[in-house]
Amino acid sequence: MRASFCLVITLLGTATLLSGCSHTPSEKKTAANVTKIAAGPDAQKRAQTALINAKPGSIIEFAAGKFDFTSTLSLEDVSNVTIRGQGPDKTILSFTGQQQGTGGEGLRIKCPENITIEDLAVEDCKGDAVKAQDTKKVIFRRVRAEWTGGPKETNGAYGLYPVLCTDVLIEDCTAIGASDAGIYVGQSENIIVRRSRAEKNVAGIEIENSVNADVYENTATDNTGGILVFSLPDLPKKDGRACRVFNNTIVENNHDNFAPKGNIVATVPPGTGMMLMANDQVEIFDNKVENNKSTGLLIVSYLINQKPIKDDKYDPYCESIYVHDNKFVNNGEAPAGELATILGKILGTPFPDIMYDGMQDPKKLVDGNLPEAQRLRLRNNGDADFANFDGGAFTPANVFANKKPNVVRDVAAYEGELSSLSPVSIAGVK
Repeated sequence: MRASFCLVITLLGTATLLSGCSHTPSEKKTAANVTKIAAGPDAQKRAQTALINAKPGSIIEFAAGKFDFTSTLSLEDVSNVTIRGQGPDKTILSFTGQQQGTGGEGLRIKCPENITIEDLAVEDCKGDAVKAQDTKKVIFRRVRAEWTGGPKETNGAYGLYPVLCTDVLIEDCTAIGASDAGIYVGQSENIIVRRSRAEKNVAGIEIENSVNADVYENTATDNTGGILVFSLPDLPKKDGRACRVFNNTIVENNHDNFAPKGNIVATVPPGTGMMLMANDQVEIFDNKVENNKSTGLLIVSYLINQKPIKDDKYDPYCESIYVHDNKFVNNGEAPAGELATILGKILGTPFPDIMYDGMQDPKKLVDGNLPEAQRLRLRNNGDADFANFDGGAFTPANVFANKKPNVVRDVAAYEGELSSLSPVSIAGVK
């Protein structure tokens, strides 16, 4: 009886035989929910079929090996599913042969809730590597997104790309070669990006139009810009606030900007460690920011782009920015890009570690100043130097009127403290 039972289990492939062939009901159930996909000529069909047939609790498990796919793999309208491999250097989903009209993404997820992607690599997609949309609690763990031919304008825009999601965790991941952002979270809430590495992207890590984000213990290197926190107009979600960027290593982000023309990140100066644009309530602390050739931290209004804003609900200013206890070393030694051309004659070189355009919402000023809680505040940043370069002087009207910028290098007017932001909490995530 025992031998017959074990034979059935073996043939079905739904459980791992244990010593004495004893199984608990929970082990049978878990094993029955696993669909294993091996590499081979029909892997595309088998993988997509498994994703179509996925039920709550399903695990789609890719074996070690290289999988050659020609079209997007998609998972839709199901919750509580895990897609996993054997490790980001062992299970490689390659989209080098992806054909036109078959979807640009490698993996496309649009599910109600609880989706996990882990322990695999997605390479050489025509578009984004892994996109998750409209999902509550999406986890990327030990995922590598890479364009193996090196940084090029024709690479896909985003590596890991959750958008319009809630409760996002990206941990121990790697993103290389994206023509926009390697790790990008947009229009989302409750976000943790930690212990990940972004290199050779235009933007290493970008948080855009999102609320409540913790970005920590990451390494951003050899990108055009290391870590970006942006808010942009004309998007369904307007808010960009409550972001903590801390305990990161942000070094040597000096790669040429290879974003397609017209893309907003095409304006990021090569050599930018961190950049804030039109975001509120950002706390930056305990970061190592070194050898970024244009500047360590650039804080600007969207107005610096001198583009018209048609979105009447959009706030283009940075407010409530608190920068403290960071280590800035050797930034600004060789400024590059359009900003360097504009500011080089005014600031000289090297550029300061921390640069601020000084633009403020005139509707919020009281006696010429923002209320204390909405100001830029700097504290305990070592030998970091600073400049408010008066970006408002570079608007077409002011340039035409020959208004000279009022550059302020004395950090004393910006020294102080703001209230620290609360940590981001995601249920079930430590």
